[in-house]
Amino acid sequence: MDLQQRINAFVKLGDFLSQFNTEGIHKKDNIPHNDLFFEGFKHQIKLAHEHNGWFKRENILFALNGWSNQLTSNNINQWLSKYKFNQENPKTIAIIMAGNIPLVGFHDFLSVLISGHHVLVKQSSNDKHLLPFLAKYLEHVMPEFKSRIRFTENKLEHFDAVIATGSDNTARYFEYYFKDKPSIIRRNRNSIAVLTGHETEDELKALAEDIFRYYGLGCRNVSKLYVPKNYNFDTFFKAMYDWHPIIHENKYANNYDYNKAVYLMSEFDMLENGFLMLKEDESFSSPIATVFYERYNSLDELKEILKQKEDLIQCIVSNGFIEDEVKFGQTQLPNLWNYADGVDTISFALTMC
Repeated sequence: MDLQQRINAFVKLGDFLSQFNTEGIHKKDNIPHNDLFFEGFKHQIKLAHEHNGWFKRENILFALNGWSNQLTSNNINQWLSKYKFNQENPKTIAIIMAGNIPLVGFHDFLSVLISGHHVLVKQSSNDKHLLPFLAKYLEHVMPEFKSRIRFTENKLEHFDAVIATGSDNTARYFEYYFKDKPSIIRRNRNSIAVLTGHETEDELKALAEDIFRYYGLGCRNVSKLYVPKNYNFDTFFKAMYDWHPIIHENKYANNYDYNKAVYLMSEFDMLENGFLMLKEDESFSSPIATVFYERYNSLDELKEILKQKEDLIQCIVSNGFIEDEVKFGQTQLPNLWNYADGVDTISFALTMC
C-alpha cells in the first residue's frame, strides 16, 4: 500500500463523511460501501450522544463536517507535499486519545496511518463510538488497513512510539511511563482572544463560535480574553446573544448555576448575561460557562507577556495582532497542517521509519 493509495482511502472516507453535516444527514449516491455503513454510522452518532451528554448531535455533525472538508485530495496533498516518505520500515505507534470533543484524536490517527505506520489506539471512554466505525470503513475501502489498525482497552503493549494527550497530571504519568519510548506528550492548553475595542459586530459574533462550540470543552475554544483598559463589554455581550439557547442544555446550565453560586459566595466580581459569565482572572483555563479576562496596557507589552506563556496557549484569536493568529470564528476549523501544540506529528512519525 503506497502513499497514494493511503491518500485515496482517506479521500473516500471524506466523501462518506460529507453525508453527515450541520445541515443534516443526507444519503448520497455513489458513495462506496454506503449500504453497509450509512445507517450504521447514523446509529453510532446516536450512541455517542446517549453515552456522553456533552456530545450533542449538532456538535458531532459539526466535527464530521470539518473532517469531511479537510479530507480532500487537494488538502491532503498540500499538507504532505513538504515531507519525504519512506515506507521500508513501518512501526507501531500507540495513541492515547482524549475525549473532550468528538473525534478529538482523529488527526493523530490520520497522521500515523498516512505516514505508513501501524496504529494502536487507546480511546477515552467518553468518545468510543465514532472512530472504530470509521476505521472499519477505511478497512473496507482499503483492505490493507486491516492489519494496521488496532484498538485496545487494556494496557498498551508491543508498540514502538506513543502520542498521548491528557491533563497536566496525566502528562507527568505519561512522561514517566513512556520514558523509554519516542513520544509526543500533550498537556493542558487553552486558547485566547485579543480584543482592541475596534472589532466589528460580525467579528464578535464569530468569536461566540470560538467560545461556545463544544460547550467550550476543547483546547481550541477561547477561554480567556485580553481587552484594553476601560473596555466596554456591552457590545461583546450583545454579540454573544445568538447563543443564549445554550442555557437550556441541562449539563451546561448546571455548570452555569454552580459556578455562579461559587462566585457569588466568594464575593468575586463578575459580569454575566444569563448564560455566560466574565471573570477577571490571570488563569487561562476557565470553568464551563465562564470566560476569564485581563486588561492590558499596550499591545506590544501584551505580546511579550504572551510570548512568555506560549507553552500554555493553543491558539490566539485576533485581527492584526500577530503573524500566526487565528481569525475570529475559525478556532474549531483547523487545517491539516495546524498541529496541536505546534508539534509536527508527521515529522515525528517519519523519524520512526
